[in-house]
Amino acid sequence: MPCSGNTLESCGAGGRLNIYWSGEQPPPPPSTAPHIGNWTSLGCYTDGITGQGRTLTVGTAVQGDNTQEKCTSACFAAGYPLSGSEYSAECYCGNSIAGGGVPAPASECNMLCAGNPQEFCGGPNRLNVYNYTGTDLPPQQGGGGGGGGGTPVFPVTSGLPGNWTYGNCWVDNAFGRIFPFQQPGDPENTIERCIATCAGQNYTLAGTEFGNECYCGNTLVAGAVKADESTCNVPCAGNTTQACGGPNRLSVYTSNGIVNALPVPVPLKTGLPGQWQYQGCLREPQGKRALPYQIIWPTNNTALACMTQCAAFGFPASGTEFGQECYCGDVEDVTAAKSVLGAESECTLPCPGDPISLCGGGDRLTYYVWNGTMNIWNKPDNIGRYEFFVPGVTVPLIATLGINNKVTFLEKGGTGFPNSTGAYELDLSLAHNFSAAWREMHVKTDVFCAGSVILPDKAGRQINVGGWSLDSTYGLRLFTPDGVPGTNGTNDWEEDYPALSLQRGRWYPTAAMLANGSVLVIGGETGSNASPQPNLEILPKPLGGDTVVELDWLRRTDPNNLYPFVFILPSTRVFVAYWNEARILDPVTFETYKSLPNAPGSVSNFLSGRTYPLEGAAMILPQQAPYTDPLRILICGGSTEGAGEALDNCVSIAPEDPNPTWTLERMPSRRVMPCMVGLPDGTYMIMNGAHQGVAGFGLATDPNLTALLYDPARPLGERISILNSTIVARMYHSELTLLPDGRVLVSGSDPQTDNPDGTVKYPEEFRIEVYIPPYLNQGFRQPEFNISDTDWAYNGQYTITNVKLYQGTTANMKVSLLSASSSTHGNSMGARTIFPAFTCSGTTCTITAPPNAGVSPPAWHQLFILDGPTPSHSKWVRIGGDPAQLGNWPNLPGFTLPGV
Repeated sequence: MPCSGNTLESCGAGGRLNIYWSGEQPPPPPSTAPHIGNWTSLGCYTDGITGQGRTLTVGTAVQGDNTQEKCTSACFAAGYPLSGSEYSAECYCGNSIAGGGVPAPASECNMLCAGNPQEFCGGPNRLNVYNYTGTDLPPQQGGGGGGGGGTPVFPVTSGLPGNWTYGNCWVDNAFGRIFPFQQPGDPENTIERCIATCAGQNYTLAGTEFGNECYCGNTLVAGAVKADESTCNVPCAGNTTQACGGPNRLSVYTSNGIVNALPVPVPLKTGLPGQWQYQGCLREPQGKRALPYQIIWPTNNTALACMTQCAAFGFPASGTEFGQECYCGDVEDVTAAKSVLGAESECTLPCPGDPISLCGGGDRLTYYVWNGTMNIWNKPDNIGRYEFFVPGVTVPLIATLGINNKVTFLEKGGTGFPNSTGAYELDLSLAHNFSAAWREMHVKTDVFCAGSVILPDKAGRQINVGGWSLDSTYGLRLFTPDGVPGTNGTNDWEEDYPALSLQRGRWYPTAAMLANGSVLVIGGETGSNASPQPNLEILPKPLGGDTVVELDWLRRTDPNNLYPFVFILPSTRVFVAYWNEARILDPVTFETYKSLPNAPGSVSNFLSGRTYPLEGAAMILPQQAPYTDPLRILICGGSTEGAGEALDNCVSIAPEDPNPTWTLERMPSRRVMPCMVGLPDGTYMIMNGAHQGVAGFGLATDPNLTALLYDPARPLGERISILNSTIVARMYHSELTLLPDGRVLVSGSDPQTDNPDGTVKYPEEFRIEVYIPPYLNQGFRQPEFNISDTDWAYNGQYTITNVKLYQGTTANMKVSLLSASSSTHGNSMGARTIFPAFTCSGTTCTITAPPNAGVSPPAWHQLFILDGPTPSHSKWVRIGGDPAQLGNWPNLPGFTLPGV
């Protein structure tokens, strides 16, 4: 494929990369050098954790960012036989191990040197210590950081910038560092330079230590106490007349005259939210994470904020580490990592957002667990089952149940068999007879990746818009379902470009039926992985010139907004969800009526997306007479940019609530590229997809083989049931279709993913499966009914007769209407579930149609009755007529017009 920025260059292809090599070998992983010249590593040592002071007592400046070579050289030059690097950027020297320092596990010296990412330079309260074994050490010069040779030094009490004043000499590291933020070592450090650094970052306190160190903050933490002024006696590295702290001493300056000192931090144990309980200080094993999901809040992390974040995303285990890091996960993650609790004293670092509370330490977590069951994922005895249905002749991209009760499939050009026609119809009644089950149809242009919807005209025509490249992106294709089950139809797809086309070329557009009966086509790109097409248009094209409506919010969020989710709201306004955003549009002008809150994403990445290529699936939750409850929209799954960490949650919102907010429910597993289908009992099946990656060729791995059932009638947190699993991986380009008998047709998968040796990892999937939902897995006979009047007006009353129930009575019967839809890429365009009002007398029932086009835009619907949980076979009814007179469009040669 040509590069989008230079069409004369090649930029890979579907599932393929152009790879370039610099000729250099990749660098080795970071390590601790056993020797640096005559310096020999003594290993990792604790520092300043016993209240006895520093392990190496002389802080020393290095030129530029710290490395082990610079630190050992600086200590040699100062005449010290011991050198130690700590916290990436700090260098210390000494004559002996002091301050109660003892050897620590090598894994705890895990911070990379600021000046060399290939070597370790200690960690929080940990030193990589080296011993000089040569015999040529120069004599010690005294002083630390800036030297000084015993010349008296003094705090700076005049001439400071702004309102800054001296705030006394303070003890550091008696119980931990008393400043939360350390700046890089500065060989030219002075009081003025340190103040300027801190003021530039909006801190009110500045402190200098060991001559060359500068610290910033707004409060002193970790039990800071004032020291004798004479102990801040080390000259500044850049001005030997100024006092810049001393060993474990800080010269502190304040911009407002206030120096607040907080007590020694302790674990937060009381006032915890919800059912959280403190567990202790958790040790992380070497090279492993105890909890998998990491959030870094450098300035505002707290144990409380971490617990709140974890709970919001359904995680019952929370831990804070290194002060600024928050981790979320399950208790089972801790068990699997073989993490154990250590002494509470091993967690030593204050939380930057709550410095009187502890937030772990080096490889130590301040650990909390939710005392109770946070997520109830039901595991019913009756879980339904997958069944092989029929061998396929196509690898479908789009699947649609027609009003003739046959399923049409459209296929990406070049997929499947070399002689594929790109379009087929499956007669469900002939699945036992492979040679008769499939009927060839034809398309003239490539439908990869187009959008489809079923028109409300008398024939229930299927319209397909957009495509892959060039002419096909303008494609506008129509198919009129014909024939009956068991008998072949004769109609084919009708298409004539440029006589009938879109106004803009579109790859990955969404099609939707508006309340006025016209077709909305929105979004996409100008071609495969090309520039955005951030606008919408209406079919049939309104009179006049160019009638495309530009949408700046689609331009801004490209390419993460493709196949946006579009639903008509009871007000007839238009809901659109794209990437992690959502808004409501005016149904006439398409101006934004209301911008909605951004949808939550991953617990560790709020920029996660829900639409292609970070693909999830969406549905409207059931509407029920008298239609007074707010309509809610459900979106499940998705992924993150870059790492492609699939999401493990569903989010829902009532867009027309006065104060709409998203509700999050955690799923049992992560899932990107899921498919979702509404069932006649008001539940939703969630199937297909992968645990890792994003949508596209070769971009996902680890297929999710387990089906889920989402029941919105159950309480929040208890709505998901774990059903059966398949052996067939279905990822990119897979579909779900509700069949007339209540089963779910499972089709497609075109991941084009190979193993490193070139063998196929996940094949193009021809096999067609069905899922038998639990309601059909009990051996109950399905109810029956007859209907004659199938063309319904809004709020009209219509009769079904010969109602036969085999388990219950009409007192417990339900009636559901599921609008015709087309499934592709997790987007079931046109899908809607309605439970209308009805009354029964004997074996005759009268159903009241939905009241208006906001509750139910003009469409064909599958009408089911339910005997307890068991659905009937569906009958097709049309609701709302054809107000846009689509049946008379397009009035062009070669197109079948069913009339109005």
